[in-house]
Amino acid sequence: MRIDLHVHTWPRSQCSSIDPSRLLEEAEEIGLDGFCLTEHQVLWKSEEVEDLARGSRIKIFRGNEITTAQGDVLVFGLDDDIQGVITVRDLHERVEAAGGFSIAAHPFRGFKMFGIGQLELSVDQACKKKVLKYVDAIETGNGKVSEQENQMARQVSRRLGMAGTVGSDAHRIEELGRWVMVFERDVEDEADLVSELRAGRFTTTFGR
Repeated sequence: MRIDLHVHTWPRSQCSSIDPSRLLEEAEEIGLDGFCLTEHQVLWKSEEVEDLARGSRIKIFRGNEITTAQGDVLVFGLDDDIQGVITVRDLHERVEAAGGFSIAAHPFRGFKMFGIGQLELSVDQACKKKVLKYVDAIETGNGKVSEQENQMARQVSRRLGMAGTVGSDAHRIEELGRWVMVFERDVEDEADLVSELRAGRFTTTFGR
């Protein structure tokens, strides 16, 4: 089952230009089976998602991209309405209590922003990033960052023995499906999604 785990829509995510109503058609066209709505600090209501998905074979799942003082975190299985910036430790406690799943989103975005060679970060140093102590997985493929940044995330994932997930981080409709999770089993709802993420029953793929 092919699912894009990281998608933003307008107007819930002001940085996105994607009309939610276009997602189902685009997902069908590129061969997705589902996608996750991971707005910035906004959780869709269950009934809204049901209305959006009605009449389509495409599954829609709710998630959230939470801003913490230590970096952005994708969260699934948490219904808390979190406003403002919190610590990643506080978020971790909430996710654990809810039985959810958390992912460090694009954890090394911008680590070479001053130019190649001017700001070097070793894998050992990267492994010490605080957010990584309080998440279940690392986003090792993100459609909005460079290959160098994704490669660093993959190296850190392997070094720490942490699961690596991927997602398009789509903000424009043509970005949907750039990175896709391929689950071994059918994922029918958000409880299934969390269960399969925890079990690690997935592979990842790049390209629409």
